This record gives sequence, C-alpha cells and structure tokens, in this order.
Amino acid sequence: MNTIKILGQLEEESIRQHYEMKKTKQRWKELILALEAEKEKMEEPIIALKTKRRQMSAALQKGLFESYSFLNAKGQRKDLLELFSSEGGITPPSGAGECAAPKLLQFAYQHKLKPLALAEFWWGPSPPSEIRKHGYFYPSCRSKCLPILGHMLEGIPLGADSTKENPAEGKDLPIVFEDDHIIVVNKPAEFLSVPGKNITDSVYTRIAAKCPDATGPMIVHRLDMSTSGLMLLAKSKEVHRHLQSQFLKRRIKKTYVAVLDGEPNPGRGEINLPLRVDLDHRPRQVVCYKYGKPSITHWEKVSVHNGCTRVHFYPITGRTHQLRVHAAHTLGLNTPILGDDLYGKRAERLYLHAASISFQHPISGNMITLEVAPEF
Repeated sequence: MNTIKILGQLEEESIRQHYEMKKTKQRWKELILALEAEKEKMEEPIIALKTKRRQMSAALQKGLFESYSFLNAKGQRKDLLELFSSEGGITPPSGAGECAAPKLLQFAYQHKLKPLALAEFWWGPSPPSEIRKHGYFYPSCRSKCLPILGHMLEGIPLGADSTKENPAEGKDLPIVFEDDHIIVVNKPAEFLSVPGKNITDSVYTRIAAKCPDATGPMIVHRLDMSTSGLMLLAKSKEVHRHLQSQFLKRRIKKTYVAVLDGEPNPGRGEINLPLRVDLDHRPRQVVCYKYGKPSITHWEKVSVHNGCTRVHFYPITGRTHQLRVHAAHTLGLNTPILGDDLYGKRAERLYLHAASISFQHPISGNMITLEVAPEF
C-alpha cells in the first residue's frame, strides 16, 4: 500500500515539475524576445551609420575614380570608371593608375611630348611571394595597367601584337607513338597545347583533324606554349579517363631537361613551394602558403657550361609553371630557366623540354616509356 502511495506522489511531483518547467521556458522565451527586440532597437542607429558610411565611401571612391583621367596621343581623355567599364563593367582595382608607365605617358601628353619607347625594370629585392630579379625587365600588369595603357597608347604607332600571331605557323608536329587508343607527340617550343583566345592552331586542333573519329577531350595533360617535348593524348573518353587517373594517382613519371641561367649551389634536391595564380599578373604564378596548391619537384644537376647549368627535373605534381617558378624563386633554385620571359630573361627560346614519359597503356596494361632528346 505504501509503495502505491509513493508511486502516486512521484507521479504528481513529476506532473508538477513538468508544468513548472514549461512555465519557466515560456518566461525565459518572453524575456529573450524582449531583450532581442531591445537589442535590435539599439542596433538600428549602428546599422544606419554603417549604411551611411558605405554610401559615403562608395561616393568618395567614385569621385576618386572620376578624378583620375588619362590622356592619349589623340588628346582624348577617359577616367578610370570609363576605362574599366569597357572591360566588362568591373570596379577599378586598388592602386589602378599609380604605376610608373601611366604617369610617364600622362606627363608626356600634358607637355606635348611624343613618347618613343618605354620599358620597366625591377630595382631591389624581390617580394617574398613573387619572382622579381634586380635589373630585369618586366611587362606591365594586366589587371591594373592593361585597360589604362590600351587607351593611352592609342594614336601611337605600335609594333604587331604578338599575342595575335600564330607561333606554330610553319611548324610540324612530330608523332612519337600512335596506336588505336593513344597518340604521343613531340610538341615544338612556341606551340599551343590547346586553342587560345586569339589563336586556334594547337596540338589539340591538329590531332583532332588527324583523328576525326576520336572522342572525348583527347588532351590528357598540357605543356606551356614555350615548353617543348612529349605530350600524351587519348583517342576515346575511356582511355582519357584511365590516363587521367594515372596522373591523379601520380603513376605517370616525367623527366624534363632544362638549362638554368646561372649555377645553383647544390647538386640535387627537392623543391616544395605551394603555388597559385597571380591575380594581378595572369598567367604568372606566386608562392602562397595560405591559398597555394602543393607543388613538389625533384631535381639534379647534370653539367655546367659557360655559366649555365643543365639540370633534370622530376615533377611530382603538375601545377601551372611549376618548374619555371621552382627554378627562379629565391626559395627554390634562385636561378631562372634560360629564356624564361616571365620569371627571368628572354632568349631565343625557353630552354625547357619534356624529355621522357612513362605510363601504363590503358588497354594492354604494358608499361610504356618514351624519350625524345631536346634540341639544345
């Protein structure tokens, strides 16, 4: 009897506590809602001030952009907003118009002078992420200067635009290996791997014309336009997928031969520098430990002749301009590849060649190794 009584009391106590908890939650909910309403009321003037500040900042920035106007040889004047609106309506980037070239041209036009030539070179140590060699000449940046200089140089006779000239014209594309499934070519230097913005002639277009029955993207990997050497292509989607998988799993081995414009100290080693695109200087790459992708290269010295060093590169990863940056950067070999017009000095060609490639045939399963010596 006592047990039944105790259980009844416990049940009553449980019901009472349940309703107490419900009332407590309701009181706290009402209190929190009241405090949130009070908080929102207090934040209203803060939000209004932030909105006003944003509007004033935008108006000030717009006034600054409009006050920055640039002449050209025809006497025409355009401000920053006009110049960058023609580039797709983008907002002018910070620092646009502050470079030396626009200022020098502006001075010349204001004083009725005729510009004859202009070149910019780097003076002093390089920034940690970029590659800038003391005394080397570099082109103006694309993101900030290209729209401005495109306007300012109107009315001045200029040389032919090399970006619209086909560097592959008159060049053969030798085939090193071919069967029903794959094709390997020896790409010449200054020859596009895929069609570009102004030029369609490329490894892709020539092989597509040669193999009209091929399916899929064909291009398994790319070489820089200035790099010569072995390129692997697939004739079907299935073969392309298989070869791509080998690249992703780092089962395809490649060897590059390069000539460095100098003599690095060690004889062999590993370079591990994360890379990403330079947003202000595409297609240049920069070392970036925050956003860069891992890039690893093994290398060894082969010989030294007339102050230049022949080396072999064994890339573990395949990032854009990986070998060129790893060679030139101060944290790499600090010795640019000879003829590298992006990270070193221009020469008759870029002395970089994809000399060998080893991979498993997607159909037969046999290991295939192909080699083509460089022409330097």
